[in-house]
Amino acid sequence: MQKIGVNMSGTLLLKQNEIKQLITMKEVVDAVETAFKAFAQRDVQMPPKDYLFFHEGDLRIMPCYVRSTEESGVKCVNVHPNNPQKHNLPTVMAIIELVDPETGFPLAVMDGTWVTDMRTGAAAGVATKYLARPDSEILGIIGAGKQAWTQLMALNEVMDIKKARVFCRTCSTRTDFAEKASEIYGFDVEAVDSAEAAVQNADVVVTTTPSCKPVIKAEWISPGTHINAMGADAPTKQELETRLLLNAKIVIDSWDQASHSGEINVPVSQKVLKEKDIHAKIGDVIIGKKTGREDEEITVFDSAGLAVQDVVTAGLIYRRAKEQGLGVDFDFIS
Repeated sequence: MQKIGVNMSGTLLLKQNEIKQLITMKEVVDAVETAFKAFAQRDVQMPPKDYLFFHEGDLRIMPCYVRSTEESGVKCVNVHPNNPQKHNLPTVMAIIELVDPETGFPLAVMDGTWVTDMRTGAAAGVATKYLARPDSEILGIIGAGKQAWTQLMALNEVMDIKKARVFCRTCSTRTDFAEKASEIYGFDVEAVDSAEAAVQNADVVVTTTPSCKPVIKAEWISPGTHINAMGADAPTKQELETRLLLNAKIVIDSWDQASHSGEINVPVSQKVLKEKDIHAKIGDVIIGKKTGREDEEITVFDSAGLAVQDVVTAGLIYRRAKEQGLGVDFDFIS
């Protein structure tokens, strides 16, 4: 990563349709791997995300500073599950501000909604690269929304997928997802009528729901399976049965965030699961400080989502935008 550098001509404003032109999922996977590595090497200042809770959803503030590359910024992101039905708005919306650490100057303000979707998908891609069996071919997907789509995008970068099965509660949604994915990726994506059918005998499983009640039972998961638990991102949310977690090798992104709002938050709050039961942070696996997969164990990656993923990805987007002349410079100060 190169240092961003200050842009005294103004603050660069970037819309989602501009950002989408600038980077690919493969590049986001690489950026997120770099982010996890920087966090493991203690190159990152990053307080845990903070929350405001509303009646219909929540708002999170996520600041980060990467010392070696002088990348710094903050993401403001909401999660409102009823938005699509009630307001025709996305469940998740975000804004990212990049800041010059030397002066505090706002380098860029960009849409963070697409970045959030992409870097969350990419996190599962990185974890699958290090924790799944190398010959993994069968993918089970729980959920069929935007996040399920970016999960598939990222996993396709690190797996030789031969078949995928998808389940969500709405028949038409999972059918549409399966048809579109089959057409784009060229392998068979099947819409199935239960979570159990989606995950049985799968090599890799990904969960992308907002559930507060486990949707995956321990007896459904075969030895050697890798699970990316991506949906739990706030207190009380849980997608995997606690018994499944207790029988798995658990890898997290950050203890502070995962224990508060990740997949492990419920069993931790119940004192069933303790920090000593966690095998590693994903960054420690990447840098070789901790082992990855061994034999036919079940592995679980608990992704609570880290600000460093957003800032490193946004930094790459900012540099590309400057190179290609995209976005609008705006003077907030005068």
